[in-house]
Amino acid sequence: MAKDVLIRFLESMESVYGPFQMLSATDCKQWTPPPSSGGHRGRYLWTDAFGVINFLTLYRLNSDQNYLHLADSLIATVHQVLGSTRNGGSRLPGATAENPLGGGLRIGKEDEHGPDADGQYHHYLTIWMFALNRMSLATGDVKFNNQAISLAKAIHPRFLHNQISSQPRMYWKMTTDMSAPLVSGEGNTDPLNGYAVFRLLQQTSPDKTALQDEINDYKRILDRRVKHVVTQDSLDIGMTLWLTQWLEDEQTLAEQCIKQLDALFKGDTNLERSMKYRLAFRDFGMCMGMACCSAATRLETRKDEIVAMWERALPEPMSGDLQPITQVMHAAALIPGGNKNNFYID
Repeated sequence: MAKDVLIRFLESMESVYGPFQMLSATDCKQWTPPPSSGGHRGRYLWTDAFGVINFLTLYRLNSDQNYLHLADSLIATVHQVLGSTRNGGSRLPGATAENPLGGGLRIGKEDEHGPDADGQYHHYLTIWMFALNRMSLATGDVKFNNQAISLAKAIHPRFLHNQISSQPRMYWKMTTDMSAPLVSGEGNTDPLNGYAVFRLLQQTSPDKTALQDEINDYKRILDRRVKHVVTQDSLDIGMTLWLTQWLEDEQTLAEQCIKQLDALFKGDTNLERSMKYRLAFRDFGMCMGMACCSAATRLETRKDEIVAMWERALPEPMSGDLQPITQVMHAAALIPGGNKNNFYID
């Protein structure tokens, strides 16, 4: 790995979580993440999920226990803040001291009401479950995967509509207490996310049937769809490529994604022309997915061009609501590490 890639990775992470490289081992054990993830009360679930995964990437690359302490503290802080009501006065309904994730985890949106109100997203929750799973693999401590399974069981029946019917469907967004849908449509990758991530949690668990009923529900949704349709949204493509690492029909899905990438790149030979219509963090997610999928190896040069293009275009220092999510996704695109299937296998 080129030294400058690691430096850029660290710079992006420190722009969100502060100068952690300067911390002593004692300081890392006592570290509290700064409230700078771009969300309500300083936390945003997607950003912090990739923050955890990126810390675990650094741990694996450097064999430095300090990064495990940072990841552990970030996990605990997210559970405390996003596992509570917006005023911080109580746990979310369904959560208890014994099962702190029994009420799910809030997105971390700043607004309490309106079209972009806080709530719970299935695809954010599954990314968080994945981060917890990676923490178990990195530490050898099954408690994190157990937490992910508890979260999976808590949110699954809330996001499914007509669960016991022959054609169950999913809600895209629920209220913060998961009592009602905020967006009743079905997210494009949500059934795939659930199917792949829940299987991953079950495979890591000593109980090899821990989530089988839930996995069967996702399989019925996927069977209803006949086939998954990959859109031309860059993040949708990237996250689908990422998921192919854990799916049986990975080759078919990967080929669909690559076909969309070819169309996307062919229609925009000068990628910089369309930057004003795109968001950097979504393109970085696409690049991360490309790096995780062996079938996309031939597009590696194009991936590097997209990352370099955004590095030239983004202001230094970045500011605004999208700064944190952009920086953690930039780091993940540079070194996908913990997002890769076999990263923790010697």
